[in-house]
Amino acid sequence: MVVEAAVAASTARCPGCETVSARVHSRYRRRLADAAVAGRALTLRLVVRRFFCQNIDCAARTFVEQVDGLTVRWSRRTNQLTSMLAAIGVALAGRAGARLASRLGLPTSRDSLLRLVRGLPDPPVGSVKVLGVDDFAVKRGRRYATILLDMATHRPIDVLDGREADPLAAWLAGHPEIEVITRDRAGAYAEGARRGAPQATQCADGWHLWNNLGQAVEKTVIKHRSCLTESFAATVDSVETAQPAAVVGLGETAEDATRLPDIDPCKYARLRARTAERYDAVHRLHAQGKGLRTIAKELDIDRKTARRHLVATCPEDVIAAATSRIGMLDEFMPHLLARWNAGYTNIAALIAELRELGYRGSPNNVYRFLRPYRASRTSTRPVTVPRPKPKIRAVTGWIMRDPDTLHTDETQYLARILASCPELEAARRHVGAFAVIMRDLRGDRLPEWITQIRADDLPALHSFATGLEHDFAAVTAGLTLPWSNGPTEGTVNKLKHLKRQCFGRANLDLLRKRILLTHATAQHLTR
Repeated sequence: MVVEAAVAASTARCPGCETVSARVHSRYRRRLADAAVAGRALTLRLVVRRFFCQNIDCAARTFVEQVDGLTVRWSRRTNQLTSMLAAIGVALAGRAGARLASRLGLPTSRDSLLRLVRGLPDPPVGSVKVLGVDDFAVKRGRRYATILLDMATHRPIDVLDGREADPLAAWLAGHPEIEVITRDRAGAYAEGARRGAPQATQCADGWHLWNNLGQAVEKTVIKHRSCLTESFAATVDSVETAQPAAVVGLGETAEDATRLPDIDPCKYARLRARTAERYDAVHRLHAQGKGLRTIAKELDIDRKTARRHLVATCPEDVIAAATSRIGMLDEFMPHLLARWNAGYTNIAALIAELRELGYRGSPNNVYRFLRPYRASRTSTRPVTVPRPKPKIRAVTGWIMRDPDTLHTDETQYLARILASCPELEAARRHVGAFAVIMRDLRGDRLPEWITQIRADDLPALHSFATGLEHDFAAVTAGLTLPWSNGPTEGTVNKLKHLKRQCFGRANLDLLRKRILLTHATAQHLTR
């Protein structure tokens, strides 16, 4: 569709000196693409005039008239079409945006959309009282950036290249109005906030504090994992007393039905020797200044395996962490044995049922689990579900969770574990006290809590307390003020979607524009 038009005004204003002129120099026709009509592309052929500037002191001898709200200099699109394409580019980036624009009757290329997005001005920062700071990966493991959030409006206000102290300090120096800075426990951000905004109160994020406490509790559980075995043995004894051997399983005793097979001492010795050798090699190479990738390549192991050995305090921690994972078949055992007790002994069909329920493990696990019962399938006595040994992460979760949210069996199991291990009982008590401090925002109780931690033999919690003391002012503020870094973490989660739309290949300048403008566009559409 083509529309012929001409400017009806008799005069025009010089864009340089603002002088009104009525002397026409010449005329010519501009060809402008406009918004589609009924899905059809629209072209505007506009006759415009060139005027003489009446101001002899003006540098421009002639100028071309512009229509407010319709044209700008050198553009081949109307302002309406440019704003529509820019909004599509902000929302969908290049390829997807070009496909949608074509369907809407606004044909364009992906490069044009990206140029429009890059050319948009940044939203004004405004006055920020509470600032949220967090990092995100532009390219994981290679390049990182820092996002800054206005905590009052949850609006991204800037994105900085890198996650070092210098860029943050330089940005904060230009915003002396900031009063509170919420951040994670990274040392670079603490240093940048101290140098750039000494007047601001640094506030450590509560989630990171709780997560670090959970890691310390998990190390404590790993160190005292022998107590889990003792409490498990006590549970087996109680089951033997409550259930006669004749009704437990197909030719098995109560101990067979509730006890998991122990590790062969010879196999464990070989596993311990191999793990210790690899543990020593990883730490030796790391002491030489080599990175994880180099260590993994020299030892011919996976990079994640090298990291597990590097963060562990001893070889036993590596073995315990590897053997504490929940089996893929555990949650399907009740259904599997209920079907077996009902006389359904077609294992291939049982595996198909488990697949429909979400089982993604190997079929060999099912055959291996049912092997002891297949030899006596003619017996009518029921099969009972083996009681699994408690996992380290499960016990850690029981200790970290609110006691009111635990199931009855979890509460009973945890009570047996804590009764057999005074150290874990002390850890559970300290976790509860820290939870009360976080819930009630009683940061003034933190020194007393640290003193109580020091009185018990809990090295992992001692290290956690030492870390709190190194960042004591920010931690106290995080446990006292109502601010948290949760909105910043949520924004980082959203920007991952923006990265995927660009196939992970967007430069930081384009990604920064989309981060800042997406929120501004969403706010404009909701008004």
